[in-house]
Amino acid sequence: MVFSSILFIFRFLPATFFAYYLTPQRWRNVTLLIASLIFYSWGEVRYFPIMLSVILVNYFAGLLLEKWKNRKALKKITLAVSVIFSIGFLAFFKYSNFFIENVNFLFGTSWPLLEVTKNLPLGISFYTFQIMTYTIDVYLGKIEVERNIINFGTFVVLFPQLIAGPIVKFSDISNELKKRSLSLEQIQDGIELFILGLGSKVLLANNIGALWTELDTTGFAGISTGAAWLGIIAFELQLYFDFSGYSLMAIGMGKTLGFHFPQNFNYPLISRSMTEFWRRWHMTLSGWFREYLYIPLGGNRVSVPRQYLNLFIIWFATGLWHGAAWNFVLWGLYFGVLISLERLFLRPLLDRHRIFSHLYATIGLLVGWSLFAITDMGRIGEFFGRLFTFHSGDDWMFYLRNYGITMLLGIVFSLPVLNKLREKCPKFCKYAQLPFLALVFLLSVAYLVDSTYNPFLYFRF
Repeated sequence: MVFSSILFIFRFLPATFFAYYLTPQRWRNVTLLIASLIFYSWGEVRYFPIMLSVILVNYFAGLLLEKWKNRKALKKITLAVSVIFSIGFLAFFKYSNFFIENVNFLFGTSWPLLEVTKNLPLGISFYTFQIMTYTIDVYLGKIEVERNIINFGTFVVLFPQLIAGPIVKFSDISNELKKRSLSLEQIQDGIELFILGLGSKVLLANNIGALWTELDTTGFAGISTGAAWLGIIAFELQLYFDFSGYSLMAIGMGKTLGFHFPQNFNYPLISRSMTEFWRRWHMTLSGWFREYLYIPLGGNRVSVPRQYLNLFIIWFATGLWHGAAWNFVLWGLYFGVLISLERLFLRPLLDRHRIFSHLYATIGLLVGWSLFAITDMGRIGEFFGRLFTFHSGDDWMFYLRNYGITMLLGIVFSLPVLNKLREKCPKFCKYAQLPFLALVFLLSVAYLVDSTYNPFLYFRF
Protein backbone atom coordinates (compact mmCIF):
# COMPACT_ATOMS: atom_id res chain seq x y z
CA MET A 1 0.00 0.00 0.00
CA VAL A 2 2.82 2.41 0.90
CA PHE A 3 4.68 1.66 -2.34
CA SER A 4 1.53 2.11 -4.43
CA SER A 5 0.92 5.45 -2.67
CA ILE A 6 4.44 6.57 -3.53
CA LEU A 7 3.98 5.54 -7.15
CA PHE A 8 0.72 7.49 -7.33
CA ILE A 9 2.34 10.63 -5.90
CA PHE A 10 5.33 10.43 -8.25
CA ARG A 11 3.02 10.02 -11.22
CA PHE A 12 0.39 12.53 -10.08
CA LEU A 13 2.60 15.52 -9.26
CA PRO A 14 4.66 15.74 -12.48
CA ALA A 15 1.60 15.12 -14.65
CA THR A 16 -0.43 17.73 -12.76
CA PHE A 17 2.23 20.43 -12.92
CA PHE A 18 2.97 19.67 -16.59
CA ALA A 19 -0.74 20.02 -17.45
CA TYR A 20 -1.07 23.12 -15.27
CA TYR A 21 1.80 25.02 -16.90
CA LEU A 22 0.57 24.12 -20.40
CA THR A 23 -2.97 25.29 -19.63
CA PRO A 24 -3.83 28.91 -20.56
CA GLN A 25 -4.12 31.07 -17.45
CA ARG A 26 -7.90 31.53 -17.67
CA TRP A 27 -8.41 27.72 -17.55
CA ARG A 28 -5.82 26.85 -14.91
CA ASN A 29 -8.37 26.66 -12.09
CA VAL A 30 -10.27 24.04 -14.07
CA THR A 31 -7.08 21.98 -14.31
CA LEU A 32 -6.44 22.44 -10.58
CA LEU A 33 -10.00 21.53 -9.63
CA ILE A 34 -9.99 18.34 -11.69
CA ALA A 35 -6.53 17.34 -10.44
CA SER A 36 -7.49 18.05 -6.81
CA LEU A 37 -10.67 15.98 -7.07
CA ILE A 38 -8.68 13.10 -8.59
CA PHE A 39 -6.11 13.42 -5.80
CA TYR A 40 -8.82 13.29 -3.11
CA SER A 41 -10.83 10.54 -4.77
CA TRP A 42 -7.81 8.27 -5.22
CA GLY A 43 -7.62 7.75 -1.47
CA GLU A 44 -11.24 8.42 -0.52
CA VAL A 45 -13.47 7.84 -3.54
CA ARG A 46 -16.40 6.74 -1.35
CA TYR A 47 -16.35 10.17 0.32
CA PHE A 48 -16.37 12.08 -2.96
CA PRO A 49 -20.15 12.80 -2.74
CA ILE A 50 -19.60 14.39 0.69
CA MET A 51 -16.91 16.67 -0.66
CA LEU A 52 -19.09 17.60 -3.64
CA SER A 53 -22.13 18.33 -1.45
CA VAL A 54 -20.09 20.52 0.93
CA ILE A 55 -18.82 22.54 -2.03
CA LEU A 56 -22.30 23.01 -3.51
CA VAL A 57 -24.08 23.84 -0.24
CA ASN A 58 -21.53 26.46 0.78
CA TYR A 59 -21.33 27.91 -2.75
CA PHE A 60 -25.09 28.47 -2.90
CA ALA A 61 -25.12 29.64 0.72
CA GLY A 62 -22.70 32.40 -0.30
CA LEU A 63 -24.97 33.46 -3.16
CA LEU A 64 -28.00 33.55 -0.84
CA LEU A 65 -26.10 35.53 1.79
CA GLU A 66 -25.31 38.11 -0.89
CA LYS A 67 -28.90 38.13 -2.16
CA TRP A 68 -30.36 38.53 1.33
CA LYS A 69 -27.69 40.86 2.71
CA ASN A 70 -30.35 43.29 3.95
CA ARG A 71 -32.61 40.62 5.46
CA LYS A 72 -31.04 39.67 8.78
CA ALA A 73 -33.29 36.74 9.63
CA LEU A 74 -32.79 34.99 6.29
CA LYS A 75 -29.03 35.66 6.47
CA LYS A 76 -28.81 34.04 9.90
CA ILE A 77 -30.81 31.01 8.75
CA THR A 78 -28.62 30.60 5.66
CA LEU A 79 -25.42 30.85 7.67
CA ALA A 80 -26.73 28.39 10.26
CA VAL A 81 -27.71 25.86 7.58
CA SER A 82 -24.31 26.04 5.86
CA VAL A 83 -22.34 25.79 9.12
CA ILE A 84 -24.49 22.96 10.51
CA PHE A 85 -24.23 21.09 7.20
CA SER A 86 -20.43 21.37 7.15
CA ILE A 87 -19.94 20.69 10.87
CA GLY A 88 -22.50 17.90 10.71
CA PHE A 89 -20.31 15.67 8.56
CA LEU A 90 -17.32 16.34 10.81
CA ALA A 91 -19.36 15.58 13.93
CA PHE A 92 -20.86 12.42 12.46
CA PHE A 93 -17.62 10.88 11.22
CA LYS A 94 -15.34 12.05 14.00
CA TYR A 95 -17.45 12.11 17.15
CA SER A 96 -20.44 9.78 16.81
CA ASN A 97 -18.60 6.69 18.10
CA PHE A 98 -17.03 8.78 20.87
CA PHE A 99 -20.53 9.84 21.91
CA ILE A 100 -21.83 6.24 21.78
CA GLU A 101 -18.90 4.94 23.84
CA ASN A 102 -19.50 7.51 26.56
CA VAL A 103 -23.27 6.89 26.65
CA ASN A 104 -22.62 3.15 26.96
CA PHE A 105 -20.15 3.78 29.79
CA LEU A 106 -22.39 6.18 31.72
CA PHE A 107 -25.70 4.36 31.38
CA GLY A 108 -24.60 0.74 30.95
CA THR A 109 -26.14 0.51 27.49
CA SER A 110 -24.65 -1.51 24.64
CA TRP A 111 -25.29 0.56 21.56
CA PRO A 112 -23.12 -0.76 18.70
CA LEU A 113 -20.46 1.46 17.20
CA LEU A 114 -20.93 2.73 13.67
CA GLU A 115 -18.67 0.92 11.21
CA VAL A 116 -18.88 3.69 8.61
CA THR A 117 -17.19 6.22 10.90
CA LYS A 118 -14.15 4.16 11.86
CA ASN A 119 -12.12 5.71 9.03
CA LEU A 120 -12.26 9.50 8.82
CA PRO A 121 -12.52 11.21 5.44
CA LEU A 122 -9.03 12.57 4.78
CA GLY A 123 -8.51 16.11 6.02
CA ILE A 124 -12.12 16.63 7.08
CA SER A 125 -11.13 18.68 10.15
CA PHE A 126 -9.03 20.98 7.98
CA TYR A 127 -11.32 21.55 5.01
CA THR A 128 -14.40 21.93 7.23
CA PHE A 129 -12.77 24.82 9.13
CA GLN A 130 -11.43 26.23 5.89
CA ILE A 131 -14.75 26.33 4.09
CA MET A 132 -16.44 27.89 7.14
CA THR A 133 -14.14 30.91 6.83
CA TYR A 134 -15.81 31.67 3.51
CA THR A 135 -19.47 31.59 4.58
CA ILE A 136 -18.81 33.37 7.90
CA ASP A 137 -16.77 36.12 6.24
CA VAL A 138 -19.41 36.60 3.53
CA TYR A 139 -22.05 36.83 6.28
CA LEU A 140 -19.98 39.44 8.14
CA GLY A 141 -19.34 41.40 4.95
CA LYS A 142 -15.56 40.94 5.16
CA ILE A 143 -15.27 39.49 1.65
CA GLU A 144 -17.22 39.53 -1.57
CA VAL A 145 -19.17 36.48 -2.60
CA GLU A 146 -17.49 34.17 -5.14
CA ARG A 147 -19.84 33.66 -8.07
CA ASN A 148 -17.54 31.44 -10.09
CA ILE A 149 -18.09 27.87 -8.87
CA ILE A 150 -14.80 26.71 -10.43
CA ASN A 151 -12.87 29.24 -8.37
CA PHE A 152 -14.80 28.31 -5.25
CA GLY A 153 -14.35 24.58 -5.76
CA THR A 154 -10.63 25.11 -6.33
CA PHE A 155 -10.39 26.95 -3.00
CA VAL A 156 -12.02 24.07 -1.14
CA VAL A 157 -10.10 21.14 -2.64
CA LEU A 158 -6.76 22.69 -3.61
CA PHE A 159 -4.64 19.55 -3.34
CA PRO A 160 -1.37 20.84 -1.78
CA GLN A 161 -3.02 21.70 1.54
CA LEU A 162 -6.26 19.70 1.31
CA ILE A 163 -5.30 16.88 3.64
CA ALA A 164 -3.43 18.47 6.54
CA GLY A 165 -3.40 22.22 6.12
CA PRO A 166 -2.33 24.89 6.62
CA ILE A 167 -5.89 26.16 7.08
CA VAL A 168 -6.23 28.74 4.31
CA LYS A 169 -8.96 31.36 4.61
CA PHE A 170 -10.75 32.37 1.45
CA SER A 171 -9.54 35.94 1.96
CA ASP A 172 -5.93 34.67 1.91
CA ILE A 173 -6.10 33.57 -1.72
CA SER A 174 -9.27 35.14 -3.15
CA ASN A 175 -7.31 37.50 -5.41
CA GLU A 176 -4.95 34.72 -6.54
CA LEU A 177 -7.91 32.52 -7.45
CA LYS A 178 -8.87 35.14 -10.02
CA LYS A 179 -5.43 36.16 -11.24
CA ARG A 180 -1.96 35.05 -10.23
CA SER A 181 1.47 35.43 -11.67
CA LEU A 182 4.35 32.98 -11.79
CA SER A 183 8.08 33.55 -12.08
CA LEU A 184 11.03 31.20 -12.26
CA GLU A 185 12.24 32.59 -8.94
CA GLN A 186 8.89 31.81 -7.30
CA ILE A 187 8.89 28.27 -8.71
CA GLN A 188 12.47 27.80 -7.49
CA ASP A 189 11.51 29.00 -3.99
CA GLY A 190 8.54 26.65 -3.99
CA ILE A 191 10.66 23.65 -4.98
CA GLU A 192 13.18 24.49 -2.27
CA LEU A 193 10.44 24.65 0.39
CA PHE A 194 8.94 21.39 -0.87
CA ILE A 195 12.28 19.56 -0.64
CA LEU A 196 12.98 20.93 2.84
CA GLY A 197 9.52 19.82 3.94
CA LEU A 198 9.98 16.40 2.38
CA GLY A 199 13.31 15.98 4.15
CA SER A 200 11.82 17.13 7.47
CA LYS A 201 9.05 14.58 7.16
CA VAL A 202 10.92 11.60 5.72
CA LEU A 203 14.47 11.89 7.04
CA LEU A 204 13.79 13.41 10.48
CA ALA A 205 10.21 12.72 11.58
CA ASN A 206 10.08 9.11 10.41
CA ASN A 207 13.47 8.12 11.84
CA ILE A 208 13.05 9.91 15.17
CA GLY A 209 9.47 8.68 15.53
CA ALA A 210 10.55 5.05 15.35
CA LEU A 211 11.87 5.41 18.93
CA TRP A 212 8.49 6.42 20.33
CA THR A 213 6.70 3.79 18.24
CA GLU A 214 8.99 1.12 19.68
CA LEU A 215 8.31 2.21 23.26
CA ASP A 216 4.58 2.56 22.69
CA THR A 217 4.37 -0.89 21.10
CA THR A 218 6.35 -2.76 23.76
CA GLY A 219 4.65 -0.92 26.64
CA PHE A 220 5.80 1.35 29.45
CA ALA A 221 5.79 -1.10 32.35
CA GLY A 222 9.45 -2.05 32.10
CA ILE A 223 11.13 1.09 30.78
CA SER A 224 13.49 3.30 32.76
CA THR A 225 12.88 6.96 33.55
CA GLY A 226 15.63 7.92 31.09
CA ALA A 227 13.99 5.94 28.30
CA ALA A 228 10.61 7.53 29.07
CA TRP A 229 12.04 11.04 28.70
CA LEU A 230 13.91 10.09 25.52
CA GLY A 231 10.69 8.61 24.13
CA ILE A 232 8.52 11.67 24.67
CA ILE A 233 11.26 13.97 23.33
CA ALA A 234 11.31 11.76 20.23
CA PHE A 235 7.52 12.04 19.91
CA GLU A 236 7.67 15.84 20.17
CA LEU A 237 10.32 16.04 17.46
CA GLN A 238 8.46 13.53 15.28
CA LEU A 239 5.20 15.48 15.53
CA TYR A 240 6.94 18.79 14.84
CA PHE A 241 8.86 17.63 11.76
CA ASP A 242 5.90 15.54 10.53
CA PHE A 243 3.43 18.42 10.59
CA SER A 244 5.76 21.33 9.81
CA GLY A 245 7.28 19.24 7.02
CA TYR A 246 3.87 18.66 5.45
CA SER A 247 3.06 22.37 5.83
CA LEU A 248 6.32 23.32 4.10
CA MET A 249 5.55 20.91 1.26
CA ALA A 250 2.07 22.40 0.90
CA ILE A 251 3.35 25.99 0.97
CA GLY A 252 6.06 25.08 -1.52
CA MET A 253 3.68 23.41 -3.95
CA GLY A 254 1.32 26.36 -3.56
CA LYS A 255 4.11 28.73 -4.58
CA THR A 256 4.87 26.72 -7.71
CA LEU A 257 1.19 27.13 -8.64
CA GLY A 258 1.14 30.87 -7.94
CA PHE A 259 -0.49 30.78 -4.47
CA HIS A 260 0.90 32.17 -1.23
CA PHE A 261 -0.37 30.10 1.70
CA PRO A 262 0.06 31.44 5.23
CA GLN A 263 2.97 30.36 7.42
CA ASN A 264 2.02 27.56 9.82
CA PHE A 265 5.12 27.13 12.02
CA ASN A 266 7.73 29.56 13.31
CA TYR A 267 10.26 27.53 15.32
CA PRO A 268 7.81 26.81 18.17
CA LEU A 269 10.25 24.71 20.22
CA ILE A 270 12.30 27.79 21.11
CA SER A 271 9.30 29.26 22.97
CA ARG A 272 9.58 30.53 26.53
CA SER A 273 5.90 30.19 27.43
CA MET A 274 2.80 28.31 26.31
CA THR A 275 1.32 31.56 25.05
CA GLU A 276 4.34 32.08 22.80
CA PHE A 277 4.30 28.43 21.74
CA TRP A 278 0.76 28.69 20.40
CA ARG A 279 1.69 31.80 18.47
CA ARG A 280 4.35 29.72 16.72
CA TRP A 281 2.75 26.23 16.45
CA HIS A 282 -0.03 25.47 13.96
CA MET A 283 -0.53 29.20 13.55
CA THR A 284 -3.45 28.90 11.14
CA LEU A 285 -5.47 26.79 13.60
CA SER A 286 -4.72 29.16 16.50
CA GLY A 287 -5.71 32.07 14.29
CA TRP A 288 -8.94 30.33 13.29
CA PHE A 289 -10.03 29.73 16.88
CA ARG A 290 -9.10 33.29 17.85
CA GLU A 291 -10.96 34.91 14.95
CA TYR A 292 -13.99 32.65 14.63
CA LEU A 293 -14.61 31.54 18.22
CA TYR A 294 -12.71 33.55 20.86
CA ILE A 295 -13.53 37.02 19.49
CA PRO A 296 -17.23 36.19 18.83
CA LEU A 297 -17.44 34.96 22.46
CA GLY A 298 -16.31 38.40 23.55
CA GLY A 299 -12.56 37.90 23.60
CA ASN A 300 -10.86 40.35 25.96
CA ARG A 301 -13.73 42.82 25.83
CA VAL A 302 -15.72 41.06 28.55
CA SER A 303 -15.23 40.74 32.30
CA VAL A 304 -12.12 38.97 33.61
CA PRO A 305 -14.00 35.83 34.77
CA ARG A 306 -15.71 35.62 31.38
CA GLN A 307 -12.32 35.95 29.63
CA TYR A 308 -11.05 32.86 31.43
CA LEU A 309 -14.27 31.01 30.67
CA ASN A 310 -13.76 31.89 27.00
CA LEU A 311 -10.20 30.58 27.20
CA PHE A 312 -11.37 27.25 28.57
CA ILE A 313 -14.05 26.98 25.88
CA ILE A 314 -11.38 27.62 23.23
CA TRP A 315 -9.00 25.04 24.65
CA PHE A 316 -11.72 22.45 25.15
CA ALA A 317 -12.64 22.92 21.48
CA THR A 318 -8.97 22.81 20.42
CA GLY A 319 -8.47 19.51 22.22
CA LEU A 320 -11.65 18.01 20.80
CA TRP A 321 -10.72 19.19 17.29
CA HIS A 322 -7.56 17.11 17.49
CA GLY A 323 -9.33 13.88 18.33
CA ALA A 324 -12.43 12.16 19.66
CA ALA A 325 -10.88 10.93 22.90
CA TRP A 326 -10.63 12.24 26.45
CA ASN A 327 -6.85 12.47 26.33
CA PHE A 328 -7.16 15.17 23.65
CA VAL A 329 -9.70 17.06 25.75
CA LEU A 330 -7.35 16.88 28.76
CA TRP A 331 -4.48 17.97 26.53
CA GLY A 332 -6.43 21.04 25.41
CA LEU A 333 -7.55 21.93 28.95
CA TYR A 334 -3.99 21.44 30.18
CA PHE A 335 -2.83 24.22 27.87
CA GLY A 336 -5.84 26.30 28.88
CA VAL A 337 -4.78 26.06 32.53
CA LEU A 338 -1.14 26.95 31.83
CA ILE A 339 -2.04 29.91 29.58
CA SER A 340 -4.48 31.15 32.23
CA LEU A 341 -1.76 30.92 34.90
CA GLU A 342 0.58 32.84 32.62
CA ARG A 343 -2.01 35.58 32.28
CA LEU A 344 -2.62 35.66 36.02
CA PHE A 345 0.93 35.85 37.36
CA LEU A 346 3.52 33.72 35.51
CA ARG A 347 4.23 35.93 32.49
CA PRO A 348 6.37 38.61 34.27
CA LEU A 349 8.43 35.86 35.92
CA LEU A 350 8.99 34.11 32.58
CA ASP A 351 9.97 37.37 30.90
CA ARG A 352 12.61 38.10 33.55
CA HIS A 353 14.27 34.69 33.76
CA ARG A 354 15.30 33.29 30.38
CA ILE A 355 16.76 29.96 31.54
CA PHE A 356 13.81 29.24 33.82
CA SER A 357 11.30 30.14 31.11
CA HIS A 358 12.92 27.81 28.56
CA LEU A 359 13.03 25.00 31.12
CA TYR A 360 9.38 25.61 32.05
CA ALA A 361 8.26 25.59 28.42
CA THR A 362 10.34 22.52 27.51
CA ILE A 363 9.11 20.36 30.40
CA GLY A 364 5.57 21.72 30.14
CA LEU A 365 5.38 20.82 26.46
CA LEU A 366 6.75 17.31 27.01
CA VAL A 367 4.10 16.67 29.68
CA GLY A 368 1.48 17.97 27.26
CA TRP A 369 2.71 15.73 24.45
CA SER A 370 2.43 12.75 26.79
CA LEU A 371 -1.29 13.47 27.06
CA PHE A 372 -1.48 13.88 23.29
CA ALA A 373 0.44 10.75 22.35
CA ILE A 374 -1.29 8.18 24.59
CA THR A 375 -5.03 7.74 24.05
CA ASP A 376 -5.53 5.13 26.79
CA MET A 377 -6.07 6.96 30.09
CA GLY A 378 -4.67 4.07 32.14
CA ARG A 379 -1.48 4.01 30.11
CA ILE A 380 -1.07 7.78 30.58
CA GLY A 381 -0.89 7.23 34.34
CA GLU A 382 1.61 4.43 33.85
CA PHE A 383 3.79 6.59 31.62
CA PHE A 384 3.70 9.54 34.04
CA GLY A 385 4.78 7.11 36.75
CA ARG A 386 7.87 6.35 34.68
CA LEU A 387 8.53 10.03 33.95
CA PHE A 388 8.27 11.39 37.47
CA THR A 389 9.35 8.54 39.75
CA PHE A 390 12.86 7.22 39.26
CA HIS A 391 13.19 3.81 37.60
CA SER A 392 16.72 2.67 36.91
CA GLY A 393 17.86 0.78 33.85
CA ASP A 394 20.26 1.01 30.96
CA ASP A 395 17.69 0.76 28.16
CA TRP A 396 18.04 4.51 27.59
CA MET A 397 21.63 3.88 26.48
CA PHE A 398 20.41 1.45 23.83
CA TYR A 399 17.89 4.00 22.50
CA LEU A 400 20.43 6.82 22.66
CA ARG A 401 22.95 4.74 20.71
CA ASN A 402 20.40 3.89 18.02
CA TYR A 403 18.62 7.23 17.76
CA GLY A 404 20.99 9.76 19.32
CA ILE A 405 22.44 11.21 16.11
CA THR A 406 19.01 11.56 14.47
CA MET A 407 17.58 13.19 17.60
CA LEU A 408 20.53 15.58 17.77
CA LEU A 409 19.91 16.57 14.15
CA GLY A 410 16.24 17.03 14.98
CA ILE A 411 17.05 19.31 17.91
CA VAL A 412 19.49 21.35 15.80
CA PHE A 413 17.03 21.79 12.91
CA SER A 414 14.18 22.68 15.27
CA LEU A 415 16.21 25.85 15.98
CA PRO A 416 16.59 28.70 13.43
CA VAL A 417 20.02 27.38 12.46
CA LEU A 418 19.63 27.62 8.68
CA ASN A 419 18.36 31.19 8.95
CA LYS A 420 21.36 32.22 11.06
CA LEU A 421 23.72 30.44 8.66
CA ARG A 422 22.23 32.30 5.69
CA GLU A 423 22.70 35.62 7.48
CA LYS A 424 26.33 34.97 8.48
CA CYS A 425 27.55 33.07 5.42
CA PRO A 426 25.40 34.15 2.45
CA LYS A 427 28.00 33.27 -0.22
CA PHE A 428 28.67 29.81 1.19
CA CYS A 429 24.94 29.10 1.46
CA LYS A 430 24.39 30.23 -2.10
CA TYR A 431 26.88 27.69 -3.47
CA ALA A 432 25.97 24.93 -1.01
CA GLN A 433 22.19 25.24 -1.45
CA LEU A 434 21.80 23.22 -4.66
CA PRO A 435 23.98 20.25 -3.59
CA PHE A 436 22.29 20.22 -0.18
CA LEU A 437 18.78 20.20 -1.64
CA ALA A 438 19.74 17.54 -4.19
CA LEU A 439 21.12 15.32 -1.42
CA VAL A 440 18.02 15.79 0.75
CA PHE A 441 15.72 14.97 -2.18
CA LEU A 442 17.64 11.86 -3.25
CA LEU A 443 17.87 10.52 0.30
CA SER A 444 14.15 11.19 0.87
CA VAL A 445 13.12 9.37 -2.31
CA ALA A 446 15.39 6.43 -1.46
CA TYR A 447 13.92 6.24 2.02
CA LEU A 448 10.33 6.39 0.76
CA VAL A 449 10.91 3.57 -1.73
CA ASP A 450 12.73 1.40 0.80
CA SER A 451 10.72 2.00 3.98
CA THR A 452 7.32 0.70 5.10
CA TYR A 453 7.22 3.10 8.09
CA ASN A 454 5.80 6.36 6.75
CA PRO A 455 3.00 7.68 8.98
CA PHE A 456 1.48 11.15 8.60
CA LEU A 457 0.36 11.80 12.17
CA TYR A 458 -2.00 14.66 11.31
CA PHE A 459 -3.85 12.68 8.62
CA ARG A 460 -6.02 11.22 11.39
CA PHE A 461 -7.25 14.69 12.33
